[in-house]
This record gives sequence, C-alpha cells and structure tokens, in this order.
Amino acid sequence: MRTDRADAAAGNLLSEQDLYLFNEGTHRHLADKLGAHLLEGGGTSFAVWAPNATAVSVLTEQNHWQVGADPLRPRASSGIWEGVLPGVGDGALYKFAITTRDGRVLEKADPYALRTEQPPRTASIVANLTYDWNDEEWMAQRGARDALDAPISVYEVHLGSFARPDEREGFCTYEELTDLLIEHVKRNGFTHVELMPVMEHPFYGSWGYQVTGFFAPTARYGTPTQFMAMVDRLHQAGIGVILDWVPSHFPNDAFALASFDGTHLYEHEDPRLGEHPDWGSLIFNYGRHEVRSFLLSSAEHWLGKYHADGLRVDAVASMLYLDYSRKAGEWIPNRLGGRENLDAIEFLRALNIGAYGEHPGIQMIAEESTAWPGVSRPVELGGLGFGMKWDMGWMHDTLQYVEREPVHRRFHHHELTFRGLYAFSENYMLPLSHDEVTHGKGSLLSRLPGDDWQRFATLRTLLAYQFTSPGKKLLFMGAELAQWREWDHDSTLDWQLLEYPLHEGVRRLVADLNAAYRDEPALHQLDCDPAGFGYVESDDAAESTLSYLRRDRDGNTILVCSNFTPVPRPNHRIGVPLAGSWTEILNTDAEIYGGSGWGNAGGVEALATPLHDWPAQLSVTLPPLGTVLLRRPSS
Repeated sequence: MRTDRADAAAGNLLSEQDLYLFNEGTHRHLADKLGAHLLEGGGTSFAVWAPNATAVSVLTEQNHWQVGADPLRPRASSGIWEGVLPGVGDGALYKFAITTRDGRVLEKADPYALRTEQPPRTASIVANLTYDWNDEEWMAQRGARDALDAPISVYEVHLGSFARPDEREGFCTYEELTDLLIEHVKRNGFTHVELMPVMEHPFYGSWGYQVTGFFAPTARYGTPTQFMAMVDRLHQAGIGVILDWVPSHFPNDAFALASFDGTHLYEHEDPRLGEHPDWGSLIFNYGRHEVRSFLLSSAEHWLGKYHADGLRVDAVASMLYLDYSRKAGEWIPNRLGGRENLDAIEFLRALNIGAYGEHPGIQMIAEESTAWPGVSRPVELGGLGFGMKWDMGWMHDTLQYVEREPVHRRFHHHELTFRGLYAFSENYMLPLSHDEVTHGKGSLLSRLPGDDWQRFATLRTLLAYQFTSPGKKLLFMGAELAQWREWDHDSTLDWQLLEYPLHEGVRRLVADLNAAYRDEPALHQLDCDPAGFGYVESDDAAESTLSYLRRDRDGNTILVCSNFTPVPRPNHRIGVPLAGSWTEILNTDAEIYGGSGWGNAGGVEALATPLHDWPAQLSVTLPPLGTVLLRRPSS
C-alpha cells in the first residue's frame, strides 16, 4: 500500500483515506483532491474519475491538444487516473481525453474544474483560489443572522439581468454588480441576497439551472477570486449570500458529465431513472457512492471556499419521487415497491448533516413543492434535515386569490386562510420568486385586475401580506420596481420606472416593510412558532377582509388588517386581546406610497368591551385594497 507521505512526494493529492471516503460516498472535500491543483514546487497535479476508461490523458495548449501526449495513470482499483504535468501553471487551459472501451476518444471538461472558459468555449482552467477574506465580523455573527428567530428577508437576483453595462455589450462584472447590489439591497432593507445559480452553465437561457461546472462560478462575469470578492464585500456590508444549487439534474452536453467515460457514470443507464422528462436533462445516480461524494463536495466547496451563508436546493421534489412527472410504466419502483427515491433521501440527509456539521451558522433551504413530511425537521427525528422550506402552497393560493376580480374574492376566501392549517408544519420561507414572473405569466403587477390604481394598490397589499405573514421572506428582483413587463434574462431591470411616483411608491413600501420586519420582533421572532401568530377575524368573506396578530416572546403585539376590495371600510370593528392605544405603524394606502390616504390618524383606541371572544375591541378604518399595521406594546 502506498503511504500518504509517498503520495505527497509524488505530487499526488489523494491519500488512501481519500480514496476510501470517495468510494464510500462520504468524501466532502474532493475539490481539494480531484481536478487540477497547482503544486508548491511547480507544475500541476491532475486527477479524474473515469473507471471504465482504457486510457486518460490531459490535453493542454502546451501539448497542442494532442491525445496521449501527457497520459495519466490509474490509481489502483479506485477508478481514478492521476499524474503531474511539470510545465502547466496557473491559468492554463485543459481538458481530459478519455479513451472508452470501444475505442472512442472523448474530450471532456474537468468535472471538478475550479475555473472554466466563458461559454460557449468549454475548456477548464487551472486556477489558484487563494484569497484573503475580510468578512470575519460577518462570519462570527452569521449564526445569529441566519437563525429562525432572526429577520431574514431575501432579495433573489439573476446577475446577468440585474444590470447591464451602459457603454459596452455583454455583462457587468462581479465587481460592478457588487457595487450596484450593495447600494440597492441596503437602500431597500433586505438582509440577504439569493443568487440564481452562478455555477458554470453553457446555456445562458437556462438561468443557471443547467449546470456543467459544479465547482466553478460562471466566467461570464469574471474569475473565481472576483466572485469571492463579491461575497466578501456583501458580507462586509452586512448582507448574507445564499446560493441556488442544483443537485437534481444536469444537461446532456457532450463535453461535460453525460456518458463521461463512455458509460453512464454520473447518471442512470435506464432512462426511466436517468432522464428528466420535464427538462430533457439527466438525473444523478444518488445510489452510486462516488456520485454522492461529488455532490457533497460541490456543496461543501460553495459553503467553505466561497463563504456562502446557505444553499437553496433546487427541485427537491423531483429528487424525492421516482414517478415525478412520469406516467404509469415510465418509472421503476424502489426496492420496497414504492415511489420514493430512497437513494435521494439518503443523499439529502447526508448533505444536510454534513453542511450543518461543518458550517453551523448557515441555512439549507429546500424548494420542495409537495406535502413531503419533515423536510425542515432534523434527520434524527425522521426529517430530511433542511433548515427551511419554500412555501409553494402559500405562493400559489395567494396569487390565485389576488388575480381574481375583487367582486369574486368573497367566494374564494379560503385561499387566504387555508395556510392556517399547516403554517407551522415546516420552517417556511414565503417566496415570490422568478418562477412567478416567467413563461408567459407576466409580472406581478400586470397580472392583477382593475385599473392602474387598483393594480398598484393590490400589489402593495400583496407585499404587506407577505411581509406580515409568518415565515421568512423572498422577493425576486423587479417586484420592488413594480415592473410592468415579464422578467427577461436578456435585458436589465426597468430601473427608469422609479422616476414615476407609483413605482417609487412601491419601492419605498418595500423598504418600509423590510424596516418594520427587521425592527419589530413581533414580525420575525416567532416566524416558525405558532405562538407568534393568531387570527383575529378570519371568516369575513363577505367583505374580503382578513385580520391577524403577530407576537414576540415578550408579548408585544402587531395587528394586521387587510382589505382586498376597492371599497373603503371605515369603522370596521374587531375584537383584540388588549385594550388601550394601538399605534398605526404602516399603511399601504398612505399617499407616500401612491395610495389614497385612507387611514387611522396615527392610531386607534381599543375599549375594554368584549367582542368575538376577545376581551377588547377597536374600530379601524380599512383602506381600499389596503393593509394597516397597528402596534400594541405588552404593557
């Protein structure tokens, strides 16, 4: 057996322990072992997993891309081929030439590449990821900032269309985007950004969800260290960074993972398991140990090397169900005869155990659209181990409700209240994401009924409903501008809209909602605890109003009252838990937001007269298509 010392002397980064963990499916640090790595004494170490290849060599500019010029040698029975190229240094382009069992030679990008060429070019690049971080203060505090009792308000961003350069074609750089993001996110009060996948992807129109470079940030906007600087500066500005991460599938591009060594290595051979019917992509074989190590290491790479504060895991539902988007006969039951993907479940649990074990201050967030139980519950209690889950049901029901004509909403009041049955079954994040403003759906504003005034008013009360409902918040870029047009990844946001009062009013409301959410513990401290929420009036379908309480641990209370019709409701009487003064802290119908100015002159007085099983009552003016927030301290 070769010793670790002998391996190091030969320039081989993989120890026997590494091989054992890799083949066991538990290695989480392969980004430091496989792929291309600069050696202290010069040259570069190369290693690639291709167990069914008959030969593997490295193609570089130095050897004029000649197959076989720089061969790698197999490492025992691990399936890994390795070697050192003395003259290859930082910035060198390379690929692997893999000879298959039937004699074909495949030119493949490195699955573990730390840097890539800018698409449509497909070579991998030797990279030095040395970077001096300056976010110590953030890293020390992020456990508290990412906690379930903290205000977490996420601004979802697609970097390529957030902003475009004014005087040149192409994209803004990571540096340029950082300056713009910090200014905008701070101005509007968001606590985190969530970046749609920055991992390298050949097709820009996939928005990053068709990943080929699971360890490399896209070269469209700059280098890996420039992306590190983006994260670093966002942290220094007090802004958390969540990355979209896609372990559910990968594209079938010939230069990448598909049929990597001439066999179905990363994917299943049987299309009933290995091909995704919705996206025309390939599904990872979660039962293969080395594939699990690959994905676990990818997650660790972004959390560790890039200081990400969490991963939003895309399309979890498609991973959990063998029959996802498949008809009878198009899928294969598991070994117990069921539809659950047992290997994917095991992988997700291992993913979350490892992520929280090495980075206890982060959050793992699942985009999971079904009623799978325990997504955000600990593994030891039978859950999947995520910290949060997107509430897709809330999003669907709420948008369906507000898209109805106000006169019809009285017949669909349950679309607002149904969430009360399950609101605390998971640790939820409430998303109004990019998915809601694409594929012909239109923008949030354009799909609302009524004249322009009613549309803006409804959008404002929709946002207030999101920010005051229990759960963390996520808003896709452009909603705060009240964009008229659907999101287009090929152009920038319509920033010029802020020159118009109604659009600027929505932006200002978002900033004020974020401020209230952040500054009022009653609006965030018990987001995931039923003690922090209670309906006051949930059955007023006839007038389409809804009233509920938010509380903090000290008993401070905020009353939220919404009117989903264009008819003002003066002298609307409801029961409340406390008599005395209730201060109006926000009103979406205020003139500064573009509203009509209906309100409560700063507050109302609750009388100690019981009403509707409450010990006190008050009379509140509900603005047309508006929401008011009233605060009552505990004493």
